[in-house]
Amino acid sequence: MITINLYYKGINGNARAFADEMESSGIADAIRAEEGNLRYEYFQPIDDPETVLLIDSWTNQAAIDAHHASPMMRQLAELREKYDLHMTIERFISDEYEADHHFIRK
Repeated sequence: MITINLYYKGINGNARAFADEMESSGIADAIRAEEGNLRYEYFQPIDDPETVLLIDSWTNQAAIDAHHASPMMRQLAELREKYDLHMTIERFISDEYEADHHFIRK
């Protein structure tokens, strides 16, 4: 699994407005329905109201590449421009390390 954390940063509540429009327009649900998508969720840091975090997980790089080639990427780019957002990204590849499970309370 590949997880990408995208931090959308704006001003005057634009990052939150962007996430709200992604949800209300159905674009977020369309992305969630794409083959290979495992997670697509927005969060807002408690101490930073001008940032929204998107956690976006995919089964593999081929699924991400197909997503990037999809028509909804144009819609996404238009919304980022509309809300004048800037982004930073973190990328993680999952590693099931059994020793960590000892510390996880389920």
